[in-house]
Amino acid sequence: MADSPRHSSSVTRHGVPRIRINKFFTQHGVCSRREADRLVETGRVTINGRVARLGDQVGPDDAVARDGQVIPWGATPVYIKYHKPVGVTTTSESHVYRNIIAEIGHEERIFPIGRLDKDSSGLILLTNDGDIVNDILRTEFGHEREYVVDVDRPFDDAFLDRLSQGVEIVGSRTKPCRTERMGRQRFRIVLTEGRNRQIRRMCQAIGYRVTDLHRVRIMHITIAGLSVGVWKDLTHEERTTLLRAVGRKVI
Repeated sequence: MADSPRHSSSVTRHGVPRIRINKFFTQHGVCSRREADRLVETGRVTINGRVARLGDQVGPDDAVARDGQVIPWGATPVYIKYHKPVGVTTTSESHVYRNIIAEIGHEERIFPIGRLDKDSSGLILLTNDGDIVNDILRTEFGHEREYVVDVDRPFDDAFLDRLSQGVEIVGSRTKPCRTERMGRQRFRIVLTEGRNRQIRRMCQAIGYRVTDLHRVRIMHITIAGLSVGVWKDLTHEERTTLLRAVGRKVI
């Protein structure tokens, strides 16, 4: 193995491009790049036995370890969908009670794509493919997310019109969206952005309180047939369509 990860060449002797240490962590489903930088800064990461530094580059010939545990190269990409119950927190922090990673108990290191707050339920995707996360979440790509929402009192059509046109929350207006009445106090809403507690804040801005929020779709992937608290791998068709939607080559 190489003595130092700071090589003059950007490729290994096998012709494989080297990557920055923080990107290695996201590609292998360990954590986000920001968290990887924190691990490096606190001395918890080694490369070939030497304490890593920010900006180090690594390749398949290097042994990368976190807290002394070597992380293998070439992890098989995992893409799953999960029906999150109310009460489960969307975080990979192991000390958080009922964190989503512990609830799922997957054998691979996976992390959620986006968030679904603790008081909400429904569909969330998880993966060990760190590079796909931003492609799915980036607002400019306009990937749809569909929700069924209950509020605390009956509403009129003007309420849905205001939501669909965009609402001022936290200093800026939300993007236009689609809405549909489903009952006296229930509606469907399709967003193309995912701001923190967005639907709850949109309703609050118009004088309503969300009593139940359930996500039923992300892009083409639906929660249909997936029981509460259950996860399963994406089907071949779901996975292929997902990868193509973010510009990935499908082999």
